[in-house]
Amino acid sequence: MKLIMAVIQDKDSNRLVNALGEKDFKTTKLASTGGFLKEGNTTLMIGCEDQEVDNALEVIKDNCSHREQMVAPISPMGGNADSYIPKPVKVEVGGATVFVLPVESFLQF
Repeated sequence: MKLIMAVIQDKDSNRLVNALGEKDFKTTKLASTGGFLKEGNTTLMIGCEDQEVDNALEVIKDNCSHREQMVAPISPMGGNADSYIPKPVKVEVGGATVFVLPVESFLQF
């Protein structure tokens, strides 16, 4: 058995949870916050049998798209704010960061 932990953008979460449900994957949805853009993320925990991992990863890949987003840079700490002119920068966001972990035991009470 494996535990798949997928960190995704909030914008992709409903679509992905629905797609996983259609394929009979059970998910637990957790709110999380990203470190780079300080924006909300969703972390999904998906338990599945070893032979179903590739299917789950395919559903995740198909439902978590990359896109560009304009972001205003953060002002430099301790720097001179008068000379700082923020210019929005395009960054790539979305997709999924996925961890596949072995499960030693699984219990339900």
